[in-house]
Amino acid sequence: MMSCTGGKTGRADRADAPDSPGDTTDLEAQTDGSGMMPKAADELFDDFFFNFADNMRLQTERIAFPLSVVDGDRHALLSREQWTMDCFFIPQGYYTLLFDNEEHMEIVKDTTVRHAVVEKINLDAETVKQYVFDRVNGIWMMTMVQTIPFSQKFNATFLSFYRQFASDKAFQRTHLARTVRYVGPDPDEDFSQVEGEIMPDTWEAFAPELPSKMIYNIIYGQPRKEGNSMIFVMRGIANGQELQMTFRRKGGTWRLTKLTT
Repeated sequence: MMSCTGGKTGRADRADAPDSPGDTTDLEAQTDGSGMMPKAADELFDDFFFNFADNMRLQTERIAFPLSVVDGDRHALLSREQWTMDCFFIPQGYYTLLFDNEEHMEIVKDTTVRHAVVEKINLDAETVKQYVFDRVNGIWMMTMVQTIPFSQKFNATFLSFYRQFASDKAFQRTHLARTVRYVGPDPDEDFSQVEGEIMPDTWEAFAPELPSKMIYNIIYGQPRKEGNSMIFVMRGIANGQELQMTFRRKGGTWRLTKLTT
């Protein structure tokens, strides 16, 4: 059995268990010993996917072969023997998500979701590789892989904006709200938070390092139309750390309005 983390699978902290940072679980505790998951692990897409990305045997069992692979005008059918294990974002130790708003973030806990898309977003090439999953008879299966350009994405304008925001410090400073609300841990008291405001001239002291080449996203259910707000989330897989950046669009321009660490 191959594993991307040397026999451990780091699961993202469950959204309904914020008081359990750093939770990691032995792979064998999540499977029945043969590489198969207990049925309960199929209820939430996240529970399924973190096992899928870290277990070669499970991955090949949960792909609908021959797998349809589409890239522009090219269409191929991939056999089981042709498939190479994909660890997705597991080796890098974190992953990213995009949400319309804070209410939309609750969808990760929705057990009625039957369709999900894991997106590998290449910011340099401006392409998105989409891994499509469907839950049939209670079982999650990968049913298709397709690659599309930014122009076909419902959130295309934000992706183009983020690409420059993540790589250009000068661009960042000119795309901050007049004041950016800050929420972060209190250095003087454990388990407490402090709130304040970041001014453009102090931004460099707070500016996080952002992935600027490749990011991931997971669409739970059907994609929505792009609105005027977006929350970029960067979440540690095994350490419980999380960064949230809230952006709002006004007059066609995206600006950062809130930073939560």
